[in-house]
Amino acid sequence: MKAMIFEKYGNPSEVLHMAELDKPELQVDEVLVKVIASSITFSDAAMVYGKPFLIRFATGGLLKPKQKLMGKDISGVVEAVGSQVTKFKVGDEVFADLFECGLKGYAEYVAVPEKWLVQRPSNISFEEAAAAPESAVVALQGLRDLGKIQAGQDVLVVGASGGIGTYAVQIAKAYGAHVTGVCSTRNVELVRSLGVDEVIDYTTTDFTAGKKKVDLILATAGYRKLADYQKALKPTGIHVVTGGKMSQLFEAMLLGAMRTRGTQQKMTSLSMHPNPDDLRQIKEWFEMGKIKSVIDSVYPLSGLGEAMEYYAGRHARGKVVVRIAQV
Repeated sequence: MKAMIFEKYGNPSEVLHMAELDKPELQVDEVLVKVIASSITFSDAAMVYGKPFLIRFATGGLLKPKQKLMGKDISGVVEAVGSQVTKFKVGDEVFADLFECGLKGYAEYVAVPEKWLVQRPSNISFEEAAAAPESAVVALQGLRDLGKIQAGQDVLVVGASGGIGTYAVQIAKAYGAHVTGVCSTRNVELVRSLGVDEVIDYTTTDFTAGKKKVDLILATAGYRKLADYQKALKPTGIHVVTGGKMSQLFEAMLLGAMRTRGTQQKMTSLSMHPNPDDLRQIKEWFEMGKIKSVIDSVYPLSGLGEAMEYYAGRHARGKVVVRIAQV
């Protein structure tokens, strides 16, 4: 099979190259998936760049990676099943987050333990399915688990046009919240098309300076000081960071509790955990028409390096997807 691999850290277009590898051998509880599409995630790009430095522990090498394959989010077709697999059969269409079972999705085939696979939503494409496993689940866990979202609440999503943000505004609406999306001028109409109640263009309006306070802020991009976010919260409001600059994530993680001490507010960051049950909830919302994937661009597997560099430029609207094979 063909697969994109890397053997040193650096710019993806320089260090990624195509290789011929053996198809994975199945364990008894595994499913062989023919990968049709994958998408670019933060962890994939960080592994290749080797930045931030801590990511190198995940690849097993401080100077050069021992883990040469990457690829977290996939959609595809079941090619074969292990002897103990009961939930899937050859020909089933599936999608998954591979974080807990080997980041090997930028390849024509991958062996996946049965428990991590979910049936692909019947009404969307393989590309749309591959876009969702990490970003949509991050949005769900941030809003539901840490944000404690409730119907009727005022929810503000910062970075509403990005990979996580486009799902977050739709999921918040599915919960019955009043949703405001924050984005740049060029993305206002895109965010409005996702069903938000209000859009704030951060290039002309400071969302932290107004009189209106919100119940929940989900910050998925950029950087603002905790003090700025806190000004926009109601007395019982919650601020959750799921993305953006590393400084934004670490400040919320390390200083959020200190910042809100003596108040009923909460400021924190999400450590996302892949969860097939959460992905099944995402599948249900897809099939109900409550959410959709926003895809910025689709690259071939041979263009993975270019795709990662485009993603790293932080200008993508929605998700960057890689087409691995034809159905």
